[in-house]
Amino acid sequence: MKSEWMITLLTAGGILILCAAMIIWDKIRQRKWFLRHLKQRWGTVPDREYTQEELESISHYAKRNEGEQFMIDDITWNDLQMDEIFIRINNTLSSCGEDVLYQILRQPQMDRNVLDERERLIAYFQTHEEERIQVLTRVNEVKKIWKMSIADYIDALKDVDRRGRGKYPLLAGLSAAAIVATLIRPIPCMFLLLLMLCVSAVVHTRDSKRIEPYLNCFVCILRLLRAADQFEKLDNPVIQTYLDRIRTGRKKMKSFRRGAFLVASTNSVQDGLEAIIVSYLRIIFQVDFIKFYSMLKHVEGNESTIEDMYQAMGELDALIAVASFRESLPYYSQPEFAEVNDREGASLKVEKLYHPLIGDPVANSIQMQKGVLITGSNASGKSTFLKTIAINTILAQTVHTCIAKHYCGSFLKVLTSMALRDNLSGGESYYMVEIRSLKRILEECEKPEPVLCIVDEVLRGTNTIERIAASSQILHSLAKPKVLAMAATHDIELSYVLEKEYDNYHFEEEIQENDVVFDYKLRTGRAMTRNAIRLLAMIGYDPKIIEAAQESAKHFEETGVWK
Repeated sequence: MKSEWMITLLTAGGILILCAAMIIWDKIRQRKWFLRHLKQRWGTVPDREYTQEELESISHYAKRNEGEQFMIDDITWNDLQMDEIFIRINNTLSSCGEDVLYQILRQPQMDRNVLDERERLIAYFQTHEEERIQVLTRVNEVKKIWKMSIADYIDALKDVDRRGRGKYPLLAGLSAAAIVATLIRPIPCMFLLLLMLCVSAVVHTRDSKRIEPYLNCFVCILRLLRAADQFEKLDNPVIQTYLDRIRTGRKKMKSFRRGAFLVASTNSVQDGLEAIIVSYLRIIFQVDFIKFYSMLKHVEGNESTIEDMYQAMGELDALIAVASFRESLPYYSQPEFAEVNDREGASLKVEKLYHPLIGDPVANSIQMQKGVLITGSNASGKSTFLKTIAINTILAQTVHTCIAKHYCGSFLKVLTSMALRDNLSGGESYYMVEIRSLKRILEECEKPEPVLCIVDEVLRGTNTIERIAASSQILHSLAKPKVLAMAATHDIELSYVLEKEYDNYHFEEEIQENDVVFDYKLRTGRAMTRNAIRLLAMIGYDPKIIEAAQESAKHFEETGVWK
């Protein structure tokens, strides 16, 4: 008998040891995979795709503090396809890293010290793989939240209905009293206990739906605190100020976690005996509602603490992503910044800059001390070059990284008016949308800070005579010492009207065997060639149309009169 009992115990013990070994082995295997994954993705182009809803959600964290400092406006952001630039750089592991990276790109800095601090961390993480992995394994605890940003979750807590919350402690007390009474006098008090259980179950079922939408906020914060626990064990003087911010937040939020399992779990699924016991406690004693309102009060008193902890982790994750972005580029440079004063206006000098989203790009250089007019044929590269200048200026003042051999420029606000459309829902024509867009640029240029403004095809939405008359005056008003204005135009007349205030550059094309070939090289001076009529001929338009168009154009050039 004893031997059978001993065999049973040994078998059970062996099974337990085997299960424990399998769990440990699985954790080791997962950690090895994760570390290998981190090393493989370093310096690569991110391949994740985002929906417009996800990008909109990510933007909310940056926009919640809109107005406190200069922010790239929606027109400029969309003109430059900055969502695509964000996706190109975004190698982050966490929601906080993702939100902060977007915030960084949306808010160009005019403070050299902020950019120097970012450069310090970017350069450090580029060259210190072990320390980089130590940080990433910790921010990975936060994970990514796809539905809403933490900013939205915290803001949503303000809408929680607090009416009637006093009934939960009352129901808990009555249920406890009914249980005690039943233990003392089982038969007469059993009905009272059943009644209280029914009332508690009905109230719990009804009100659970009311707080459920807000539980994700607590899950986010609990993940953040779980990551903070891991950062507590990290000792790295290079990022000490960030660790201190995380530890301060962890300390202040200590009581928030106490009993948090009664309300929310950081795991997506709860099961087993523990989950069953917790479920009964929730129903009978309303402990999840009582704890929910306690946690809610704690969050409302520590919003700035939570945000600072979120920001600190996000900055580390985001700047590591920037370091990875640098490693994925053919070449890059760190920007140099020139001061603007009363004697010297705004300036910009770039060498061999290229567009980060274009495969096999053509690099160009330019030096600006005043405005620039760019002429050239359709599809010759004018718009792409303008976007490249604007994107590099933004990257210089956000992630301290230029997609160029050399970049030296003033601190500049960037505004564009390029990819505009009719506002059908607002009942506005293209021209109305365009002049409103230009007006916002003119108003910004009246402020003391230097501005880089970029316009593609000034006033393309109106007739030739009024377009040249109005656009020449608009560009004239932008010719200021603290404004660098760049405009692409098909109106060669503007290059003569504004030649004292604007430097002329152009792009050219070449006809080769019935095909138009562009080299996308920027050249000084105004464009002297046109290709619109030749393109009609190349795709098979009636020769009579081509001949008549050529004669009409020649007649206008000679006489100034259309026939």
